[in-house]
Amino acid sequence: MADYLLKKAAQLIPTILGVVTLVFFAIRLIPGDSTSYMAGDNLSGEAVDALRERMGLDVPVWQQYLDYLLGILKFDFGTTMVSGLPIGQLIMEALPVTFMIAFLTVLIACLIAVTLGTIAAFSAHKGKKLIDQVLTWIAMLVDLMPSFWMALLMMLVFTLSLGWLPASGPIDFSDPVGLLQRIALPLIVLSLGQIATIARITRTSVLEVLNEDYIRTARAFGTPQLLVVFRHALKNAAMPIITVAGLGFGNLLNGTVITEFIFSIPGIGTLLIGGINSRDYSLVQSVILVYSFLFILVNMMTDLIYKYFDPRVKF
Repeated sequence: MADYLLKKAAQLIPTILGVVTLVFFAIRLIPGDSTSYMAGDNLSGEAVDALRERMGLDVPVWQQYLDYLLGILKFDFGTTMVSGLPIGQLIMEALPVTFMIAFLTVLIACLIAVTLGTIAAFSAHKGKKLIDQVLTWIAMLVDLMPSFWMALLMMLVFTLSLGWLPASGPIDFSDPVGLLQRIALPLIVLSLGQIATIARITRTSVLEVLNEDYIRTARAFGTPQLLVVFRHALKNAAMPIITVAGLGFGNLLNGTVITEFIFSIPGIGTLLIGGINSRDYSLVQSVILVYSFLFILVNMMTDLIYKYFDPRVKF
């Protein structure tokens, strides 16, 4: 276990360095910079040059790159080019919101999707094709719906028409009821796509396991059907489900960008879009760096969870 963690930690360094390098140089291919955004049509050429010098954009790109790497090694992300606020503070304020939404989304999606997928697999195994086909087609239909379209549809129905759930407003952790109402729509939108994917994987994996000899043996000993399906079959079919759920959690950290922007959630996604719109190099680089680190960390934890469900797994 320790050797595996050390190996993964060693792999983390070149991966993060590659991401930082790619983002640093790719974002500078975009026409314009922060001074263009801040200056607009009001500042003269000399004022713009002075502003570029104050932001450190007048030095060669390689020197900007080295300065940024040194700052990361010191865990100093610097300040935003537009507002001058500490980037680390902004990320720490936004990260809990995004992480909470992503975690609750995966939790809700897994509880619903694993149940539906297992029921579909059991129905198919028993020859009840109608239930299996209905659940499978619903999952495929939901999976084809774009998240931004679902978000707008949810706002139209639950906010404008019924007035049940707010589509905007502050995030107050001291008010659990208000917090759940505030994040309900983003959770629904993000969960639907995850439910569809995990349910289809669960159905395929459980259906394959139900045909194994040890399942027939458990039935021959008189083990109740629910115990056979949810304890024996589901646990042995869990590996593909864990893989998809782990990848889904990592992708959700990226997928929340559009959803947070639509529902005005003050998370990492909103912070990233604001940095892109203002050409704030430092902010965009730092946010993508955090995204990359979290994605790799989730993959590492997924590998560790494998050992719990299958002791035969070796690191």
